[in-house]
Amino acid sequence: MAMVANMAIVTFLVSVRRLRPIRIAAALLCLVALAGTMPAQAGTPLHLTLDRKIDGTMAPLFLAVDQGAFKDEGLDVTIDVAAGGSAEVFDRLASAKSDLAVSDLNLLIKFRDATGTPIKAVFTVFDKPPYAIIARKSRGVAAPRDLQGRKLGASATDPTFAVWPTFASVAGIDAAKVAVEQLGSPVCQPMLAAGEIDAITGFSFISYVDLKASGVPSDDLAVLPMAAYGVVLYGDAIMVAPTFAARKPDAVRAFLRAYVRALKEAVRDPASAIEALLRHNEKLSKDVELERLRMAIRDNIVTPAVKANGFGGVEPDRFAAAIEQLALTYRFKAKDKAAAAFDASYLPPAAER
Repeated sequence: MAMVANMAIVTFLVSVRRLRPIRIAAALLCLVALAGTMPAQAGTPLHLTLDRKIDGTMAPLFLAVDQGAFKDEGLDVTIDVAAGGSAEVFDRLASAKSDLAVSDLNLLIKFRDATGTPIKAVFTVFDKPPYAIIARKSRGVAAPRDLQGRKLGASATDPTFAVWPTFASVAGIDAAKVAVEQLGSPVCQPMLAAGEIDAITGFSFISYVDLKASGVPSDDLAVLPMAAYGVVLYGDAIMVAPTFAARKPDAVRAFLRAYVRALKEAVRDPASAIEALLRHNEKLSKDVELERLRMAIRDNIVTPAVKANGFGGVEPDRFAAAIEQLALTYRFKAKDKAAAAFDASYLPPAAER
């Protein structure tokens, strides 16, 4: 149908040249009407999956939707959440049920090594990971080694807990002296708030902000970012399904251009980014999510490395050191191939990010 309409317009334009001025004006009006009946060109469909429930740090994605950044790049983006966390995200990408996803880069490195699945990360969202120990000062924890002789609550599915052995190693903690209690994710924060445990593992901007919002005094909360105590790992990254990368590499590049555009705007004006988020997630608290986003921008997104090199990339030497840190507690099948988990070829030019 669109082809027929296009042919009609071409024929129309040729015929118009033979008409007198008044008739030309009328013909042009007809042409406008004809163009209005043509179907709009749909953008390239792109399915993005998140590995945890939506929070303020994801606001740039929704800002890109609201401001038309994805649309301007010719993309029709849908966003959903994988209830099963990173494991479900990797399964979706491997089976082409999702095109792109946001999940933990270090878990991806291990997944690739264990399974051989060629999922790749193409953009680091958190240059510094939000992995942290969140503790109560009133329980005697204000520094990493204070955890010795105390109870640490953690969920087996928590990406931060996956890094706990590495953190203990580089921070000089005798892990054998820490009583780790395996808990379900929903009860970690309430048990810390109730004083039933002394500390928990978690994302800094999630656990700290949530605990404060639940009534725990902020001056009684100690946030120990693992990156501040020797952990050089990266955090969340945008990842692409192998089949989508092969079929539509330009769509991946377009997505990253749009995301960088929205990310820069979110950094400049976090409040506007949260407003966009709330238009899609009305149950969220504006004040809570704004604090969460600002915390992530300060601690995880706009880092000295990002200021020097731009958003989204990895530094080869640091990435190699990160892989070595993972190897402290994970036995690689092929450590020499681990760096291939990140592909910088889809990134916008450094000057644009």
